[in-house]
Amino acid sequence: MTDIVLLTGRTMPREVPENDLLVGELRALGVTAEIHPWDAALDWGSYGLSLVRTTWDYWDRLDEFLDWAGQVGRKTALRNPAEVITWNHHKGYLVSLAEQGVPVVPTALLARGSDRARIDAVLAEFRERHGDIEIVGKPAVSAGARGALRARVDGPETAPHLESLVARGDALLQPLADSVLTRGETSLVFFGSEFSHAVRKVPAAGEYRIHEHHGGTVQEHTPTEAELAVAQAALAASPAPVAYGRVDLVELAGGPAVMELELIEPELFLPYTEGATARYAHHLAGLLP
Repeated sequence: MTDIVLLTGRTMPREVPENDLLVGELRALGVTAEIHPWDAALDWGSYGLSLVRTTWDYWDRLDEFLDWAGQVGRKTALRNPAEVITWNHHKGYLVSLAEQGVPVVPTALLARGSDRARIDAVLAEFRERHGDIEIVGKPAVSAGARGALRARVDGPETAPHLESLVARGDALLQPLADSVLTRGETSLVFFGSEFSHAVRKVPAAGEYRIHEHHGGTVQEHTPTEAELAVAQAALAASPAPVAYGRVDLVELAGGPAVMELELIEPELFLPYTEGATARYAHHLAGLLP
């Protein structure tokens, strides 16, 4: 029996050295590990733990992926579990977090198929609350800022863009946090419920997207007590215990707020902090039966 299978995508947007580093650290602990695409025909019962790592094609095959998680979760110890994957794949969880008292970036949801009258009403409500600010409209199921638009609430492109998004799926609307343009986002990484390390992701000049493929840079970060508290509160709202998680925060006027809670396939920035990969390997080894 192989101890752990690390699940990745069949077509990856870029190489992911984290997986090879993790296999090496697991091997040093005497734990065997393999890397396979999530949709491979595997004997799931032959693995002690099936770890969703970098399945970065799932949003293009969402229904298939969610069905796969449910089925595979009945055959193996899938982490994070299917219950968490189902809850976390749609950014509507941000509304759920806010209802539980977790500070989040203000978020308005638009359901798939919303007509122009509904879109205009949401924009009018947003304008009343926040003014004619810059906003970001994006799909409720996406990654890497795909489909995102930065514009003013009353910008001529805003409503048409939202119309194009809801023609394909649910969408959300958020104010652009000014702090993203200056200090970026902070990402706090947890193994189980224990904090491991953090990074700050800073956008390129003139950009608001912090991703490396948009020119962003990553640096090690020491979180504040407030950042830790908000991240821990967000993680505690998960519908089931998790093996890993990443909480992305931005700074608002009232303090840190959740931009995203990543519990499916987050990059964990393991190479940026000494000892992070070893901590992850030890944590995973402890989950084996």
